[in-house]
Amino acid sequence: MSPSPDTFLREAKHLVDEALDRYLPAEGTGAPQLADAMRYSVMAGGKRIRPALALAACIAVGGEDEAVLPYACALELIHTYSLIHDDLPAMDDDDLRRGRPTSHKAFGEAMAILAGDALHTLAFELVLARTADGNVARRLGATLAEAAGFAGMVGGQVEDIDAGGVVPDVERLQGIHERKTAALIRAAAVGGGIAGGAEDEQVVALSEFGMALGLAFQITDDVLDETGTAEALGKTPGKDREADKMTYVALEGIDAARARATRERDRALAALERLPSPELLVGLAKFVTDRDR
Repeated sequence: MSPSPDTFLREAKHLVDEALDRYLPAEGTGAPQLADAMRYSVMAGGKRIRPALALAACIAVGGEDEAVLPYACALELIHTYSLIHDDLPAMDDDDLRRGRPTSHKAFGEAMAILAGDALHTLAFELVLARTADGNVARRLGATLAEAAGFAGMVGGQVEDIDAGGVVPDVERLQGIHERKTAALIRAAAVGGGIAGGAEDEQVVALSEFGMALGLAFQITDDVLDETGTAEALGKTPGKDREADKMTYVALEGIDAARARATRERDRALAALERLPSPELLVGLAKFVTDRDR
């Protein structure tokens, strides 16, 4: 019997946090302030959903979680670097992240930028140096790079900035979400499958699952930005409306956005029917749209 989503997330978080503690530079070493800034943001908490998805996807195709652990940690490093840069004054200009001052508030803008840069490069070091099979390492590195770069997260962030104040449009909005958020979640699922030895058709199923779940995740995030509190979210709510961002809440309203998130989740669940042991992924998919933070 598979553990509940809450139990699995706790177990995955513990496993990933222990590994991240080993992989990150020790406090007071090398460039001490940089090491401190890197640790400050990575070890600040967070649900570790992307690493958990990678672990669950690996298990879903019959793999062992140790095979995907460096990649799972790399996903969290990429995600954290993106949050550090998103919070900068030139971007979202936020003061609160994961319930504490943002990196640039704690260390200054220059150190925050450099900490993000260092986390980005450490992510690829982990994948390339700590994945035992060289061919798998190459595939994982390519998967992560595509998801994080021009065609994925960074490109999506640019589109998101350009769409500020523009009349919401469904097709444009979906394209932004697919790149800005869903690409990295898709990479978590696909990379977990690759590390676990997935067959080609299973990788396709995980890709479809990850993209749909990524859309459901972002839509749910947009709803929570409108309905949540700083205490529950660990960040400042209402920022999307204040910035006049293009979101499904702005386009359709809260209830319709929630319904859209549910439809995307159901599309993700349908893709899992092609996998041998999808139970953990099913639980995580339901958690994503049912969460309140």
